[in-house]
Amino acid sequence: MRRLLVLAMAALALLTGIALPVAARGTAAPYCGIRWGSLPEQDSHYTSASITNLRAGRHACFDRLVIDLGPRRPGLPGTDAAGYQVRYVSQLTSDPSGRPIPLAGGAALSIVVHARANDDNNSPTYRPADARHAVSVAGFSTFRQVVFDGTFEGQTQIGLGVRARLPFRVISLAGPGGGARLVVDVAHRW
Repeated sequence: MRRLLVLAMAALALLTGIALPVAARGTAAPYCGIRWGSLPEQDSHYTSASITNLRAGRHACFDRLVIDLGPRRPGLPGTDAAGYQVRYVSQLTSDPSGRPIPLAGGAALSIVVHARANDDNNSPTYRPADARHAVSVAGFSTFRQVVFDGTFEGQTQIGLGVRARLPFRVISLAGPGGGARLVVDVAHRW
């Protein structure tokens, strides 16, 4: 009976041109307007710039990890901004050993930056005091731990432990002093 009533109302609306309200089906507004996803993101470019720092910040809708790069070395190929591979993994593993790296939180983001964290003499351009807690994220809404795994064959791996598998985005920005910044934002919720 109800189905018949709905069909009759729809037919009447078509004949008279009266618009009927449409019920929203799971169309809640996105959290803070964020329309990011949780699928892998990548950029294949390499840079001759070196990683100089890792830092993190809290924002109203997301937590942010910033990877600072110095200026690109003159005369070498590559771009100013570093390429990357950022994806959720079931277990972060060290490159090249394959040894598991434990991360705090309910999900693990693997961040591979196409840049070194050392110079031409193999001296570190970035070396945290504690690689297992490279950046303090105490009190953050989403971040639980930042691990600096190191550089192997021109790529640097960073592990980011987050509260849960949440939407993220990756942004390349110009940096101060001729360098660049690679930014990974992870939303506080869906």
